[in-house]
Amino acid sequence: MRHVAVIIPARYGASRFPGKPLADLAGKPLIAHVVERAQRARGVDVVAVATDDDRIARAARDAGGQAILTGPAATGTDRVAEAARKLAPRPEIVVNLQGDEPLIEPEAIEAVIGAMEAGVRMATLARPLAAGELERTQVVKVVTRASGDALYFSRAPIPHRRAGGESPLARAHVGIYAFTAAFLETFTALAPGRLEGEEALEQLRALEHGYDIRVADTGYRGFGIDTPDDLERARALLAAGA
Repeated sequence: MRHVAVIIPARYGASRFPGKPLADLAGKPLIAHVVERAQRARGVDVVAVATDDDRIARAARDAGGQAILTGPAATGTDRVAEAARKLAPRPEIVVNLQGDEPLIEPEAIEAVIGAMEAGVRMATLARPLAAGELERTQVVKVVTRASGDALYFSRAPIPHRRAGGESPLARAHVGIYAFTAAFLETFTALAPGRLEGEEALEQLRALEHGYDIRVADTGYRGFGIDTPDDLERARALLAAGA
């Protein structure tokens, strides 16, 4: 089995919700929930938080994870790549798990790791669309080749169904990624793509430069905490047993 690290990028100064990783959620910092759920995933050797903030690092360690202090980074993926270089032993597979997903299911992490067993360099997840999501630009859609590799990711409704109605081929992208350690370095060294800029979707960088992304299925329907209202929603779901 290859050595697998889940690395969770987290920063204090998010523009929409400053201090988000340390926000109280059911009696513990939000970031602690992400760390603890990642630790429950099978096949994971290391769970680490990559951050430039000592308070977040302390919360990660208190939750049982490692904390890796990083410098300023252009993107969360850059922060993950820097942290991966500092881990010993160096991981062979790196999972980039967003730090604002306190309801992440361990099975989703296992699914993206499992997709890497086919020998691919990069993998992500997709789920069935819920009613009304096809037209929502906040929901990123993905279409794939017969091989399971991504053709395109878009905020637009893809694929368009000429016969009318929503296509059963449309799926929602779930923003968790796995990379080989070598390809993570390749990816972060690539120049940002034009389509990446148009859609504001970093994963398009790989496709624009001719690299494949394997897309595996998941039933996980969680959400990121972007606002205080999202936090209240997560509190309600945890209280209900999520």
